[in-house]
Amino acid sequence: MNTLLNSPSVKKMTEKMSSLHFVIAILFVSTLYVSVCNLMFAEGSLLHVSDYTVSLLGKYLCYALLALAVDLVWGYCGILSLGHGAFFALGGYAMGMYLMRQIGDRGVYGNPELPDFMVFLNWTELPWYWAGSDNALVMILLVFAGPGLLAYIFGTLAFRSRVSGVYLSIMTQAMTYALLLSFFRNEMGFGGNNGLTDFKEIFGFSLQSPNTKLALFVATAVMLAIGYAISHFIVNSKMGRVVTAIRDSENRVRFVGYKPQHYKVWIFVVSAMLAGVAGALYVPQVGIINPGEFSPLNSIEIVIWVAIGGRGTLYGALVGAIVVSYAKTRFTAIMPEAWLFGLGGLFVLVTLLLPKGLAGLVTNLMDKIDPPATEKKPSGTDKNGSDKNDFDKNGSDKSKSDDATLAAENK
Repeated sequence: MNTLLNSPSVKKMTEKMSSLHFVIAILFVSTLYVSVCNLMFAEGSLLHVSDYTVSLLGKYLCYALLALAVDLVWGYCGILSLGHGAFFALGGYAMGMYLMRQIGDRGVYGNPELPDFMVFLNWTELPWYWAGSDNALVMILLVFAGPGLLAYIFGTLAFRSRVSGVYLSIMTQAMTYALLLSFFRNEMGFGGNNGLTDFKEIFGFSLQSPNTKLALFVATAVMLAIGYAISHFIVNSKMGRVVTAIRDSENRVRFVGYKPQHYKVWIFVVSAMLAGVAGALYVPQVGIINPGEFSPLNSIEIVIWVAIGGRGTLYGALVGAIVVSYAKTRFTAIMPEAWLFGLGGLFVLVTLLLPKGLAGLVTNLMDKIDPPATEKKPSGTDKNGSDKNDFDKNGSDKSKSDDATLAAENK
């Protein structure tokens, strides 16, 4: 076993765990496997992947993209955001508005223009902010512009005021909670407590069709790969290195001549857009979007995903989101009331035993099995690192002898 783990091929593989090509290859192989098993193998076969599982995996990939967005700002810029659930929900509502307009006269009240909840509330016309929501291009624009604009306004005000640390985290949490309360109101025009649901189709394809569900899963995997590639490019670019320097010492970066607030706003906006895309892909796969997605608890859970997976690695965020989400699916079915205690305990254990998260587990194991070679001492030194030339043949310290001789000559 040790020989296998110490082999050059395994070491080379672990060194490339964070590389772009490796992560995208894993995504490609996994997506291809799920697609083939869903299409080629009949129900009852050991290799068959059900339509339910496809939708569930698609939801996990949306969570992975959301965790990637958080890791980009927290792991590399040091911004602990507890409000990324708001960006996720805004992207989801942008998609939900489009899907609601696609229902047309197939709703309960048969109104071709107004969604059912507006008819129920006696609305006579669409609000101005629903204008163009039946257009796919407008929807895509809103998915990026909604979260991005909110992140730009919030980031500009917060970072120019040099708000950081726990105070910034509390402000982001207050932001998402304010949006939660706002979207609960029927007057907002987003379905109130019930949210947006009962979707029929997307881009002309039925959401109940197995092929549509598989296509959404593949689209989510593709967007996750693109999001990972963008994040990988950012963190390895010159601007990414400045962002990392801001995380380590913002004052030093400012003294060098950079303006940290500009870089922080920029990375915050990019992260918010990634979260919005994740929300937009999430809604058609789960079939609903409601104000509960704005809950601060959801944003805290996202941070836990990244911490467990390993922040500052990108791929660790993906692993943490998928592993924790799968565990939630399994344990909430067995002991739903105990899940939050289990999640908290898992977070504490990982923090104490694996400070670098699951991403650092392989590296730690490799170091224990094959510890790094100790630094070689230069020739001419003894075991204690002293120069052998400082001692005479009898083992006496020459430096002390020379000092004694010099003192005698002075006398």
